[in-house]
Amino acid sequence: MRIRVRRTGGFAGIERSAEVDTSSLPDAQEWHALAERALATGAEAPAAGVPDGFHYEITVDGRTVHTADPRLSPQQRALITRVLKEGA
Repeated sequence: MRIRVRRTGGFAGIERSAEVDTSSLPDAQEWHALAERALATGAEAPAAGVPDGFHYEITVDGRTVHTADPRLSPQQRALITRVLKEGA
């Protein structure tokens, strides 16, 4: 499974993105479960956020959803944090 997160917006407007390929990870099942829950609560179109807040695009194996601060679900927040931390 390929999981990609793209973050845009914020005060400085700096874009950041990262991707994780879970195929060789020992905790791949945990990643898959978290990704499925994050996708379930996302929107198909870009979400409205707050001024200077972040907007997120989460793509899992070709399926993309959108979300924005402060409306992140706990699962989305966890997945975004993990991908941006561990992804390349």
